[in-house]
Amino acid sequence: MKFVTFFHPDGQKKAGWLSGDFVIDMNEASNGQLPDNMADFLENAEEHMTIVNDIKNQAHLPAFPVKDTRLAAPLPNPNSFRDFVAFETHVKNATKRSGDEVAPEWYEMPIFYFSNANAMKGPGEQVKRPDRCERLDYELELACVIGKKGINIKADEAEEHIFGYTILNDWSARDIQMKEMKVLLGPAKGKDFATSIGPSIVTKDEFESLKSGKGFDLEMTASINGEVISSGNFKDVYFSFAEMIERASEEVELQPGDIIGSGTVGFGCLMETGAEAYRWLEPGDDVELQIAGIGSLKNKIV
Repeated sequence: MKFVTFFHPDGQKKAGWLSGDFVIDMNEASNGQLPDNMADFLENAEEHMTIVNDIKNQAHLPAFPVKDTRLAAPLPNPNSFRDFVAFETHVKNATKRSGDEVAPEWYEMPIFYFSNANAMKGPGEQVKRPDRCERLDYELELACVIGKKGINIKADEAEEHIFGYTILNDWSARDIQMKEMKVLLGPAKGKDFATSIGPSIVTKDEFESLKSGKGFDLEMTASINGEVISSGNFKDVYFSFAEMIERASEEVELQPGDIIGSGTVGFGCLMETGAEAYRWLEPGDDVELQIAGIGSLKNKIV
């Protein structure tokens, strides 16, 4: 199933799911048994999914045409947002351009940083280029959404803590990022101004048959103004989401509604493709990320 957050005709954000060409309002469809937002839904995801499965095939559910409905970030206010660096090709490309080599420690454990959970953008939302930024970049990523809390979760048990997956764009002000990381901290201001997710959260069962290596056989592309600039496949990931969850939960309790990003797929950003592929992003650019099985996440730079 694909869960979304959408703007109800009354102007409020509501949670629901996609059914064909329609969005179903979960709170109305369940006569109040289900909450009206994804954060509360995920707090008791297992119980709530039982209700969803009981009613999803009923006739005359409250539905709104997708074409007439504005979607928001599927989880507008996650509890936390950790972004990993799980693709070896991305790390090799990034370090090569900076004249460095991949640190051997990268191969020992999945590495992540915390970003701003309060700066989530949804499909169609505008993303403002930071005033001091001249090298704005996108990052093509898959993210998982935690649906069950846990601490010191082992990799072979991690999948039961995943609710689903969504597209993630880790917008990056490269000039700001590179400057602040020279003091061996960050990224911080190079990243915390915006992160896009969406258009939906796809439940994990949808990808069960697509497992390949440590990932899934999912084609991923990024386009600027209609021109495909980046392409990759999630099956090339070096560290699995299970390994990322094991690392993230060491001595820390993960909560329902936490988001974990995979990091950028190989050649999934302008820093990797280089100026010969495309210039840095500028106001007016439309950036669209697509991942098979999830859909399209598009934002305009302003």
